[in-house]
Amino acid sequence: MKAQIIAILIMTPFALSFIYAGIHEFLRYKSEGRATYGLVFDEETGTTHLTGISDAEEAFDPDDFDPSAYNERDAESGSKDQDKA
Repeated sequence: MKAQIIAILIMTPFALSFIYAGIHEFLRYKSEGRATYGLVFDEETGTTHLTGISDAEEAFDPDDFDPSAYNERDAESGSKDQDKA
């Protein structure tokens, strides 16, 4: 196979997914209007993820987050530490 054909075969799935995402976002924009995207903090897992945010909600500000306040071992063990005391 020629190098151009191999390159086209490799790039085609990425191009199709990019086009699909663009069409999907355009249709969402036409039906729902402008969207605000931002970070949302999940307190149960201590992680953030990017999602659409409604006008009533406030976006998560990473500068306000103190990672030392979240202790993963305490969240997983729960009452196990209390039994030892």
